[in-house]
Amino acid sequence: MELLIKIIPALVLGSMLFFSIAIAPKIFTVLSNEEAGKFVRSIFPTYYKYNGLQYLILTILMLYTEKSGNILYISILILFLFIFSNYLLMPLINKSRDVNNQRRFKILHLMSVIINFLIIIFSIILLLLIH
Repeated sequence: MELLIKIIPALVLGSMLFFSIAIAPKIFTVLSNEEAGKFVRSIFPTYYKYNGLQYLILTILMLYTEKSGNILYISILILFLFIFSNYLLMPLINKSRDVNNQRRFKILHLMSVIINFLIIIFSIILLLLIH
């Protein structure tokens, strides 16, 4: 279990960095705006659920092995941010796009980018604390 506690945040961090650096920038250069929008709407719920599930497992493992303090708190915070992004923020982003509210869309999208960046930073901190 200790190995999983060390591996899970590294896997999530790696997948997030790959998605942020390699995949996301290509979406709107390879696909038309309409197709890119459809792709983004279909991929982000999976992205958030997949990574959130890994952090749920990590948090459960930490509780089971009686981890406490900052590593547990950071894990719970990251889990919360994935849940918030998927179930609250993404629907608001999609709705603002659907009603063509560009100002609200830009603000919410920026918020999602900042949250994603914070998750990456918190994951790096978590990895440093675990090792």
